[in-house]
Amino acid sequence: MTQTTNRFFDDVAKLVTDAAGVAQGLGREVETVVRARMESFLADMDLVKREEFEVVRDMAAAARAENEALKTRLDALEARLTKLEGGKSDLSETLIAGDPSGPAVG
Repeated sequence: MTQTTNRFFDDVAKLVTDAAGVAQGLGREVETVVRARMESFLADMDLVKREEFEVVRDMAAAARAENEALKTRLDALEARLTKLEGGKSDLSETLIAGDPSGPAVG
């Protein structure tokens, strides 16, 4: 009887070990399928990758800084023009109003 009991426990242990191996393999397979479906779903949504987003964000920040620098330069040039003209209206108001007697643009 002892030998029969040991063989029974050996068979149960082998069955449990095999079942654990199958469960691990099944888990990996499910993970692979889910990952592939998620990647397909995200690709269909036309989302940008984080790296691309960060590059565009940095480009926008650089453009904003350049815009501020150009605005500062324009303000300085307008002040200089106003000083040279003896206090006449500033250039941006002339250009926006479309004053025909204003400076030619182009």
